[in-house]
Amino acid sequence: MRPEVFDVVIVGSGVGGSSVALQLAGTGASVLVLERGPELPREPQNWDPESLFCERRYHTTETWYADGRPFRPGMFYFVGGHTKVFGTAMFRFRERDFDEVQHEEGTSPAWPITYATLEPWYAEAERLFGVHGRAGIDPTEPSRSSAFPQPPVPHEPLLERIEHRLREQGLRPFPMPSTVDFGVHGRCQRCSNCDAFPCMIDAKGDAEIKLLRPALRGGNVELRPGACVHRLLTDRSGRRIVGVEVEQHGVVRIVGAGLVVVSAGAINSAALLLRSANNQNPRGLANSSDAVGRHYMTHNTSALMALHPWRVNATRFPKTLAVHDFYFGDGDAGKPLGSLQLLGKIREPMLRGRLPWIPRMARKALADRSVDWYAQSEDLPHRDSRITLRPDGAINLHWHRSNLAAHRRWVQKCKQILRRTGYPLVLSAPFGTDVVSHQCGTVRFGNDPATSALDPLCKAWDHDNLYVVDASFFPSSAAVNPALTVAAQALRVGHHLRHEVRQ
Repeated sequence: MRPEVFDVVIVGSGVGGSSVALQLAGTGASVLVLERGPELPREPQNWDPESLFCERRYHTTETWYADGRPFRPGMFYFVGGHTKVFGTAMFRFRERDFDEVQHEEGTSPAWPITYATLEPWYAEAERLFGVHGRAGIDPTEPSRSSAFPQPPVPHEPLLERIEHRLREQGLRPFPMPSTVDFGVHGRCQRCSNCDAFPCMIDAKGDAEIKLLRPALRGGNVELRPGACVHRLLTDRSGRRIVGVEVEQHGVVRIVGAGLVVVSAGAINSAALLLRSANNQNPRGLANSSDAVGRHYMTHNTSALMALHPWRVNATRFPKTLAVHDFYFGDGDAGKPLGSLQLLGKIREPMLRGRLPWIPRMARKALADRSVDWYAQSEDLPHRDSRITLRPDGAINLHWHRSNLAAHRRWVQKCKQILRRTGYPLVLSAPFGTDVVSHQCGTVRFGNDPATSALDPLCKAWDHDNLYVVDASFFPSSAAVNPALTVAAQALRVGHHLRHEVRQ
């Protein structure tokens, strides 16, 4: 059988891959998007917390290892990637996040590009995703060339009161930027099944809906779900990628490629490059610097439940409020602490794994009375925090945790803040190794080929036609959700590639 050849092969259909595909739509170049997962089915279980959190219906069943300990990672392989279940948060990185920043336990390195480089692409990403928000309130807000495309999603009554109590403390809470189809003619029903749930009515602004479907309408972009890429193949020089080994429906074949964009997520992108080692690239592709798989980050995060024994929380869509007053430090130590934002509403099945010894009715009573928050701090890059492959090919994750003292201090400060809003009891629980939703840093970009895998446009230093465009390019994690920054850089890279594929 004669092998197929495409001008561009994109591995992964999440925010990075779909943003590049959208930029290449209508160019005349033949573009193939390979996604290892299927389209996520629209079914009643989409909104069933028992199915999602107890049965883990949509999680991958593969086994990863954390320093030899087997675990089932919180990975979701579907068309649209992790955005099919993300919490809709769409933050820009702060301007200082692109500079070197001193933390309590180390340094967050500077990026090879500035905020100004990405600003127009942030604006374009917000437009494509229809982000709701309001400028001029967030005390750390970076400069903007345009307003948010949509007004903020309004608070429900209880959250409106909490915002008032936060302002009474001298804080400056602001509307959380969010991508939902909310408004007079929007699909959003303002339900409680958003954060960590697939949207059964396509009201969530995920990568499939906002990027990939429009790209497929361009006529030159093709999607193949259920197509798992095993490795990339090079020519004899080792400089050019000439093919992609892909398995679909149990059949392994080679797809030829003029240019390859890897956007499989920070962990799987690094694993793919390592798995593609050959005689010319014995440490893996794009890895002459030995940077691939290193500097893994995923944020230090904790869930907080603010509880009042007599006050039931009837809020359905809570992701409307955030606090950044201590993002770059407090009056005590002066070092960055992090962000505080509302979490999706916790329900009893979500507590079952953490609190199995508590009777179900008691767990339900806790969930019904809680206002749920997400405290997030920067995870600093460390060379030995890395992704490797075991002899059997499975992924091993060694996460060298960093900046934990600052995170613990931030959680304690958050508890004080929340108690002052009228909730006398605040419980907290950190997220562990198996939560990999903000994974980044494993194929970092930079200005020096000796210390980075990619150049500032995410092209591999070692190869003429290989780009890696997902959060793996991040040199630092900042302390906000990564999706919008991935989209902005991917749109920038895709714009560059439009000219490459036309030559």
